[in-house]
Amino acid sequence: MQERILALDAHLDVPLTYGSDGQEPNRDGPTQFDLPKAAKARLRGASIAIWSWPEFWTGPNWPHRPTDGFQQAMANELEVRYRIITNIAKDFPNQAGIAYSPADFRRLAGEGKFAIVISMLNAAPLGDDVDKLDLWAARGVRVFGPGYVGNNSWVDSARPLPFLGDSVDPLGGLSALGRRAVAKLNDLGVVIDVSQMSSQALQQVAKQSRAPILASHTGVQGMMDIRRNLSDADLAAIKATGGLVNIVAYSHYLKPFSRDTITAMNKLRAEYGLPDLQNQTQIGTTTDPVFSIWSEKKFGEYLPKFYDVLRHEPAANLSDYVDSIDYAVKKIGIDHVGISSDFNDGGGVIGWQDASQARNVTAELIKHGYSDEDIAKLWGGNFLRVWDAAQKTAKPAAPPVTQHLQGHP
Repeated sequence: MQERILALDAHLDVPLTYGSDGQEPNRDGPTQFDLPKAAKARLRGASIAIWSWPEFWTGPNWPHRPTDGFQQAMANELEVRYRIITNIAKDFPNQAGIAYSPADFRRLAGEGKFAIVISMLNAAPLGDDVDKLDLWAARGVRVFGPGYVGNNSWVDSARPLPFLGDSVDPLGGLSALGRRAVAKLNDLGVVIDVSQMSSQALQQVAKQSRAPILASHTGVQGMMDIRRNLSDADLAAIKATGGLVNIVAYSHYLKPFSRDTITAMNKLRAEYGLPDLQNQTQIGTTTDPVFSIWSEKKFGEYLPKFYDVLRHEPAANLSDYVDSIDYAVKKIGIDHVGISSDFNDGGGVIGWQDASQARNVTAELIKHGYSDEDIAKLWGGNFLRVWDAAQKTAKPAAPPVTQHLQGHP
């Protein structure tokens, strides 16, 4: 079965160390994705993300609140990730290539090469300059998601961070910049990714977009009720555009946290004077408003303990994963659901822990009663359809401005 389909992972990442000694793309190395793993599983391609998470959260003596230069640091990280991703095709042209269109994807797959679709997450590094989308589209970005962890000036996040001064939906969804970006992305033929943005923002994008939209990596609230996942209304809004919901193999988005994890988290919260958990969202994300007034030192002491509790949560398995696919298919139909891993940024479930195990997903889909045609749609057919439709909405580039021989140019 895997031989006959164009299997496409709708969202994965590569670490900043990718391509260094021991992590070469053509070597079966320690990361969850590389070309040998993809070849073993007959994975034909993936949407690989450019994104950045600034030093204030991950650098020395973290966490920091934003300081001067943090936006430039994020922009620099985009460049590093772009270079890492494009170098896969540049350094190994017989094994991989960049797909700029669905036709490119099919051609590369037919040549036995891994097809890379370049995506980007997080508008924050772009500042308030929507015109930078033209540059990134010209450089090959074909999927763009303005949202990420924490609000930005374009869009409200599904995971606002009070520690950084965030509140819930301060923009009311999209800002004027965000609305301009939706129109710009449609004009460029770039697929809009609504993952990580608030429900209010998602609904506004769905209403405004002339092209189908997608969520590249998400769960569903019907299976795991957290703000980061999509509600039934969100699913319906995406379907109404002709779009696509890619269910992600990320354990914490697939099933409710265990009683042991809830007990451990409440114990930790009590140590810091926090009330017991009120919802599942509070377990997986630091959403309490009181974090806005905590010192960096106090929050820095709390975070490692918080993440340690999460590390002990039992992982989801392939059956849990496909249960979420089942839910989405029942709600919006087989033509609007797809598959993503989020490898190298937390993704992976028991049975699909790296790209080499993609066949196991297909086997589980068969166990759940999906036909060959269904599986082909889930594993990339729907993604290619949405991408093709988005490109057809693009407006032709304006002709060059003619310079007059007389007067000012």
